Amino acid sequence: MIELEKINEEVFVARAPIVRFGSEELAFVKRQAQGSPRRRARICAHKSAGDALHEMLIALSSEGYIRPHKHPHKSESFHVVEGEADVVVFSETGEISEVIQMGALGSSKAFYYRLPEGYYHTVLVRTKLLVLHEVTNGPFHPEDTVQAPFSPSETEREAALEYILNLSTKTSAQL
Repeated sequence: MIELEKINEEVFVARAPIVRFGSEELAFVKRQAQGSPRRRARICAHKSAGDALHEMLIALSSEGYIRPHKHPHKSESFHVVEGEADVVVFSETGEISEVIQMGALGSSKAFYYRLPEGYYHTVLVRTKLLVLHEVTNGPFHPEDTVQAPFSPSETEREAALEYILNLSTKTSAQL
C-alpha cells in the first residue's frame, strides 16, 4: 500500500513521488467510500489543490448523491475501473440532454468519457460501488463549481433521494 495523507474522511493524497494504484489502494478507497458520510472517497495522485493537473482514484456508492453541477472553466474525463453508472448531462434548465452508460472495460458500455467545460452533469451509480479514474485541470477551488439550481442541495437529504429516484426513472426510460 502506498503512503497516504488523510485530508478528511473522504480525501487522501498519495505521498510517494511515483504514484501507483493497485488492488490494495482499490480496496482501501472502496472501504473509505462505504464508511464516509457522503458515501464517496478519493485518493489524489496530485499533491495539492493548486496543481495544474488533478488525477484521482474515486469510489462512489450507490447510496450517495452527487448534486448536478458544472465547471465553467474546466473539462473532466474519467474511465471506469469497476462497476457501472450513468453520467447524466443536462441543459441549463435541467432537461436531460444525454445519458452516457458507463461500465468497466469488457462491458458493453463506454468505459471512458470526456466532458468539456460548462455542462451540468451528475453520476447515477448503478452498482453497489463505482470506482473510476478522474482527470481534470486544476487548481481546485470549491467556489468554481456551479451547483445546478434545478436540483436539491446535498443537505436536503429527503429531497435529494427523491430527485435521484425520479432522475433514475427518467434516464431508464430514455435508454
